[in-house]
Amino acid sequence: MTASSLQTSPLILLTSAGRAWSGLAADFLHIPRGISRVLGGDMHRLGIHFGPPVNADCHCGGRRMRRVQKPGDIDVIPAGLDGSWEDDADCRILRVSLDPSRLEQVAEDLGRDAGKIELQPRFQLRDAGIEAICRAIKADLEADTPSDPLYIDLLANALAIRLIETSSDGAPRPEINGEPKLSARQLRMLTEFIETHLDRKLHLADLAVVAGVSVTRLKSLFRNSTGVSVHQYVIRRRVEYARALMTTTDMAASEIALAAGFAHQSHMAMTMRRLTGQTPGEILREVGEFRPKLQRPA
Repeated sequence: MTASSLQTSPLILLTSAGRAWSGLAADFLHIPRGISRVLGGDMHRLGIHFGPPVNADCHCGGRRMRRVQKPGDIDVIPAGLDGSWEDDADCRILRVSLDPSRLEQVAEDLGRDAGKIELQPRFQLRDAGIEAICRAIKADLEADTPSDPLYIDLLANALAIRLIETSSDGAPRPEINGEPKLSARQLRMLTEFIETHLDRKLHLADLAVVAGVSVTRLKSLFRNSTGVSVHQYVIRRRVEYARALMTTTDMAASEIALAAGFAHQSHMAMTMRRLTGQTPGEILREVGEFRPKLQRPA
């Protein structure tokens, strides 16, 4: 038996254990050269390669592939199947586990027949959406402060959507009048994510993760679904939220600007005037006769 054929035990570098995740689990592993085995379990599993390329001999569900395993390569192992990998050098893998019940629930929400969605073992899958989701999961494992459970729930749903879209079902994405659009669930997940993060910088990459699609595809799907670009939608929601705060609270304009996600008060004022034709001061004066305590200098 050569050194490379020795069975190895992975070292867990990062783990979601103890973070109260629901329906999703993840471990970032250092795997020594040799053979590593993963026994079939109750969860669907994905492994995404990080670090330098290695030569790998992979077996799962009667399938075998010898390949150069490169960063971003994804292996999908359905629940219940064993898998083994023989690597000629040490490697680092993010292993993500997803509860099949989550996949079934998401399929139902998408209007798909869960019984027709059958995951198959896949080696060296390249999918920008899944890769982005896995990188977001890894980033959360690396963070000193865990993310809100809602964010993890969104990642789990986004991963389920991408697995459904890449499954053997092969059903097309929703289209209306020939234009590909976001599903109702994807759009709801995105808008809810935007609403709960208006006070933060929102990046297309993060929103693409939530929807389970690539950044390029998100741009076209979102515009087809809403009639406006992602950027335009977010700016409008910031303005609407800021206006609501002005007319219903006693917050200072500078505080409202930050709460609505603007860089500063002047940024908010310029944006509001461009979109509504009114400055914050004009809005406050407009409601001042009903709520005098809200009046402030423009």
